[in-house]
Amino acid sequence: MGQAIGDLLPAAVGVAISPFPIVAVVLMLVSARGRANGPAFLLGWLVGVAGAGTILLLIASGADAHEDGQPAGWVSWLKLVLGLGLLLLAAKQWRGRPHEGEEPPTPKWMGALDAFTPVKAGGAGIVLSALNPKNLLLIVAGMAAIAQTGISGGEQAVALLVFTIIAAIGVATPVVIYFALGDRSAQLLDRLKTWMAQNNAVIMAVLLLVIGVKLIGDAIAGLS
Repeated sequence: MGQAIGDLLPAAVGVAISPFPIVAVVLMLVSARGRANGPAFLLGWLVGVAGAGTILLLIASGADAHEDGQPAGWVSWLKLVLGLGLLLLAAKQWRGRPHEGEEPPTPKWMGALDAFTPVKAGGAGIVLSALNPKNLLLIVAGMAAIAQTGISGGEQAVALLVFTIIAAIGVATPVVIYFALGDRSAQLLDRLKTWMAQNNAVIMAVLLLVIGVKLIGDAIAGLS
């Protein structure tokens, strides 16, 4: 199981570092329903990652991802495709980065966060965690990394739990800060929100590039 956890770490960290969802949870925390919406968003995020991960892990395990003590050939091809996909996303993020003096674009849906109920906040957490293209690619990579080791179903469940917890660190951090510091958290959360929004494109481009290159390297090693 140690190998599975080691292999899934890059993908889990990639899901955790999601600037716009982190900005979204900060905006929810400073809204009138912050004490309910922030935890609801985090819960939705956990449900989204765990749900998508469970489905994908069952598919990967059922497709014989582990053969004769080695990862199946299709796993290496999948990693190659995922790696190339992440490189394309990295290039798109880099080209779309704001230049000096420009304000970074903000998704229109963020303007409606103040009016969110806890149910909508939880739904947003599910959508942004499991249906975001970047996160979905990384969850696929993480589940393939678990399935290819051939560990038992119980160990796979533990590895999925580890993946889910790590993947939630990014959006969980503002929630923890909010409840730990109370009113004193406002300035810190505002700085975090501003920095994440301004550097979203660069953060994502570098992150996707690193993980994409790693997946391509793993694929080449597995196919050679």
